[in-house]
Amino acid sequence: MSKPIIAPSILAADFANLEREVKMINGSVANWIHVDIMDGVFVPNLSMGLPVVEAIKKHATKPLDVHLMIVNPEKYVEAFYKAGAEVISVHQEACAHLHRNIQQIKAMGIKAGVALNPHTPAASLSEIIADVDLVCMMSVNPGFGGQKFIENTYSKVKEIKQLILQKNSKAVIEIDGGVNMANARPLLDAGADVLVAGNFVFTSEHPSDTIQRLKSV
Repeated sequence: MSKPIIAPSILAADFANLEREVKMINGSVANWIHVDIMDGVFVPNLSMGLPVVEAIKKHATKPLDVHLMIVNPEKYVEAFYKAGAEVISVHQEACAHLHRNIQQIKAMGIKAGVALNPHTPAASLSEIIADVDLVCMMSVNPGFGGQKFIENTYSKVKEIKQLILQKNSKAVIEIDGGVNMANARPLLDAGADVLVAGNFVFTSEHPSDTIQRLKSV
């Protein structure tokens, strides 16, 4: 059984010591650094912008997995690519022309993902799943960290996995929200490949050890 990809969510880190937090991830068994970008329009919160992503990239040795929770993402994907993103996911709900958005990202030579809110049906990915590298499934309602995991996520992961197989897609399934030791193994058993963990990692006494535990689940 292959090990999951672990992507600590830097949004939950101590921003007064951002370099230290990034170097902790560098030294851990984590694979990616997950970066949540919120615009206060698509989701009811604001997070970091391009200068912070550039600062993270300056110290990071792991790929930046940038999750755009913003409207009109096509206006900003190139800037985030130049800031250091190696994976960019856009929300299906925010894109009127999703194929075009995905093609725009892939044309830069990086991985393109599509993100789904909890209420968006898995079947809605049918016409795009073969074109994406990643499906970012929100297992909490987007906008705030520390929310309770939505239990319906397990069955939705299974649906998306089946769709990937049916369409001969190479996409991996990423789970974003409320991931911890209690649900990590059931998520992987359902078909998930990438686990994003924010508060669970950064509020723990030894974040690097917590990343190791998730990796070894």
